[in-house]
Amino acid sequence: MLDFERKSVVMVTCPKGFSPYLVEEITKMGFKVRNEFYAGVETKASLNECMRLNLWTRCGHRVLYQLKKFKAATPDQMYEEVKEMEWERIISPDDYLTITSSVITETITDTRFANVRVKDAIVDKVREKLGRRPSSGPEMTGIIVFLHWRGDDCTIYLDTSGVPLSKRGYRKLPHKAPLQETLAATLVKATGWTGRGNFISPMCGSGTLAIEAALIALSGAPGLIRDTYAFMRLPGYNEAYWDNLCMEAEDRELTSFDGKIIATDLDPEAIEAARKNARAAGVEHHIEFEVCDFRDTVIPEGKGIIFFNPEYGERMGTSTLLEKIYTAIGDFLKNKCQGYKGFVFTGNSDLAKCIGLRTSRRLLFYNAKIECRLLEYEVFAGSGKRKY
Repeated sequence: MLDFERKSVVMVTCPKGFSPYLVEEITKMGFKVRNEFYAGVETKASLNECMRLNLWTRCGHRVLYQLKKFKAATPDQMYEEVKEMEWERIISPDDYLTITSSVITETITDTRFANVRVKDAIVDKVREKLGRRPSSGPEMTGIIVFLHWRGDDCTIYLDTSGVPLSKRGYRKLPHKAPLQETLAATLVKATGWTGRGNFISPMCGSGTLAIEAALIALSGAPGLIRDTYAFMRLPGYNEAYWDNLCMEAEDRELTSFDGKIIATDLDPEAIEAARKNARAAGVEHHIEFEVCDFRDTVIPEGKGIIFFNPEYGERMGTSTLLEKIYTAIGDFLKNKCQGYKGFVFTGNSDLAKCIGLRTSRRLLFYNAKIECRLLEYEVFAGSGKRKY
C-alpha cells in the first residue's frame, strides 16, 4: 500500500507555453516551484496533495508523482531498474495497468517498445512476488505509470490524473472545433480577467471561453465536475479525504460576481451546445446567451474583456471571406468597444493583419500543434484610428 502522506517530486504537465500561468496557480495553492519547464512545472507534494492539484489546476494536463529516477542507456538497463522497484505494494494481480511515456533516446526508435519494456518489468515483478500478473492495455481505467526518458536519464511516475485534466466533464456537446478547456482557461487568465467588469465572447461556439471565465469569476474548482481520477485506484486512497477536499471547494465557490458574461453566436446549434455545457458546469445562470451575428452583440457600458476566437483554418472556406471577417472584427472593436480590452486568438498571422488595429500585446500559445497568437487591443474612447 502507498503512503499518501509521503512527499515526492511532482511534475504538473501543461501544453507548450502555459508554464508561467501554471506557476502562478501552483504558487497560489501554497506549493513551492522547484523548476519551470516549457511544458511543465515541478514541485514537491504528497499523493494527498496531488488530489488538491488535480482539483484546482486550470492550466495543467496531468499531475505526475515521481517514484524513481535513475540512469539507463539501453532498454535492458531500464527494465532492470524498473523491476527492482516494489511494484507489489502498488499493483495487485487483479489491477489493470497502463503505461504511457515520453521518450527521446538513441537506443529507442519506437516509444511503444519502451512502454512494453516498462510493462514487462512491472508485471514480471508482480508475478514473482504475488503469483499472478495484472492485465494491461491502453485504457485509462486502472493504474497508470508514466516513463520520462531523455538520453540516459529515466524517471518513473505514477500518473494521478489519468484522463487529461483538460477533460473537465462539462462538455456534453462539443460543436465545431472547440477550444480545449485548459487552453481556454489559460487564455482567459492571460487577459487578466478575475470576475470584475464584463467578459464578452462573440463567436462563442460551444461556450468554453465563457464557461471557463465564469468558473474563474466564481472561484470554482475546475476539477469538481469530474467524477474519476487515476489516484482513486491507487492502494491507500482515502475517499473521505477526497470528499472533504470537494466540500471545501464547494464552500469556497462564490454565488455571484461584479460583472456580466455574454456569449453570442450566429449558429443556434452553437448556442444550444453552449447552454447545455454551461448547465453541466453549473454556471448557466451566470452567462447571458444570444443568437446573433457578432456585429450585433450588445456591449454593456463600462469596462471589461471582449474575446474573439475566429476561424483561422480551411473550414471557413475562401480566404476572402476570412479576410472580411477579420476586418469586421477590427471595425467592431473600434466602433463599439471603447473602454474595453479586445483580444483575438488566431493561428493565422496574415489574417490578423486585416484587423487593422495596433496591438498592445502579442502572446504565443499553441492550439494542439498550431502556433497561435493572443493579440491584445486597448480600445480607447475616441481613438479608434486604424493602422494599415
